[in-house]
Amino acid sequence: MQSLTQKPTWQDLLRLRPTFDDIHMRDLFAADDSRAQKFSLQWDDILLDYSKNLITEESLKLLMQLARDCGVEQQRDSMFAGDAINLTEQRSVLHTALRNRSNKEIIVEGVDVMPAVNAELDKIRLFSDSVRNGEFTGYSNKRLTDIVNIGIGGSDLGPLMVCEALKPYQSDDLNMHFVSNVDGTHINQVLTQINPETTLFIIVSKTFTTQETLTNAHTARDWFMQHVEEKSAIANHFVAVSTNAEKVLDFGIDTNNMFRLWDWVGGRYSLCSAVGLSISIAIGMENFEALLDGAHAMDQHFLDSPLEQNMPVLLAMIGIWYHNFFDADSYAVEPYDQYLHRFPAFLQQLDMESNGKSVTLDSQTITDYSTGPVLWGEPGTNGQHAFFQLLHQGTRMVPADFLAPIHSQNPLGDHHQLLLANCFAQTEALMRGKTEAEARAELTSEGLSGSALEQLLPHKIFPGNRPTNTLLFNKLDPYTLGAIIALYEHKVFVQGVIWNINSFDQWGVELGKQLAKTISAALNGNEEVSSFDSSTCQLINTVKRNTE
Repeated sequence: MQSLTQKPTWQDLLRLRPTFDDIHMRDLFAADDSRAQKFSLQWDDILLDYSKNLITEESLKLLMQLARDCGVEQQRDSMFAGDAINLTEQRSVLHTALRNRSNKEIIVEGVDVMPAVNAELDKIRLFSDSVRNGEFTGYSNKRLTDIVNIGIGGSDLGPLMVCEALKPYQSDDLNMHFVSNVDGTHINQVLTQINPETTLFIIVSKTFTTQETLTNAHTARDWFMQHVEEKSAIANHFVAVSTNAEKVLDFGIDTNNMFRLWDWVGGRYSLCSAVGLSISIAIGMENFEALLDGAHAMDQHFLDSPLEQNMPVLLAMIGIWYHNFFDADSYAVEPYDQYLHRFPAFLQQLDMESNGKSVTLDSQTITDYSTGPVLWGEPGTNGQHAFFQLLHQGTRMVPADFLAPIHSQNPLGDHHQLLLANCFAQTEALMRGKTEAEARAELTSEGLSGSALEQLLPHKIFPGNRPTNTLLFNKLDPYTLGAIIALYEHKVFVQGVIWNINSFDQWGVELGKQLAKTISAALNGNEEVSSFDSSTCQLINTVKRNTE
């Protein structure tokens, strides 16, 4: 198999790249009044404006050809068909089946998975409705008012992000809580706010052995048992999302209240499954299904659209362009919507756990190109006053995605107008910059001259030419959020195909967890340890000396 960097299209892109050293985006816009229209894509009510990028028709054509050369279309089709494309775990990758609203048959190991998916959705619907309408009550027959989701990674970040993003759709008589950190402070903060008689705990762990999750779950159960006399009361207040019925039963949870997961869904891709139980309870099954509808619609767009008009592919290949040809080692995601304040954190796991790999699908160490850029971000306008200085005048290129709704969920005076003005102004400023002549004229108009002006002048120049994409959508509703989630899922997938890596395993997560078990045992007892490296021994022994 020809290596990525030896592909003729890659070599063509390498040769093209230096020509952009003398290109400024403001000149590209000046030369073509229709640039924004040429480099934009409207899908449903989402506008992707990618015109503020260092791209031309030539470079975009080559990037699309690279996607074809790397087999993006074939790999995409294989994923949707249920082929075992997760090679290291010998599994299909079928988060798309969870929101397959067309109910098209999907065969895995000779069995159509859709009847099981639909059955689980029915079970989620029945349970969510029973909690929301007060039919499912606590042990004292009181209505449940607080829902505590206990999970980590995708079992936390996805549901938490969606529940925060869709707060306007949340039931007023339900309080949602999320516990992930094994730091006792996290679970303690929640337990002090809730009443055992009116709280439902959702324990989310595929194996029901995840150390952090089960530690928090046992603490929650111990707290609960301090307030009840009968262990059987657990069945009214604890449910599980898992595959391990034996462990769930041992915990005290009624297996009728255990919701199913499948091996072909990874944690960071799982919020459309029973992992989203907290979502369906919070916003209702109708809205949860609208989320699935939006994700499915984007799935179909990704599956059916030619690459040049394919939103996930465009985002992915533009990212490849910067990461691999401009050495941009990070990118920012800036949601100009406060409800999306956990979206960057969700994307961090999605992107970096998926594509933070250095070994190819054929088990070769990658030495000649980079994978997995660092992702970071904060909601606008907060980010503007925190790290945008680096975006504008730093020494690094940091491409950025800006997301904004046309309509606010909370229209208040001119707040939203000001928010959008800031969003659009930042992308314009990052693109245009400010020339020496413009900065000089500005300082002169302010009355500066001579050495004072010359001293300040360099600090007032903005190079511009900093790339951005803007995703503008009508309103942050369940359907649109589902579409945006799927958009980024598929973007990550496409980049993984280009880099020839497995975007669906996460072996790197395991080593530290394995070592933690050994260190946890070493922290017990009074004797100093010497069996680890000197640094780890010092840390362990310092703890021991200060906890005797």
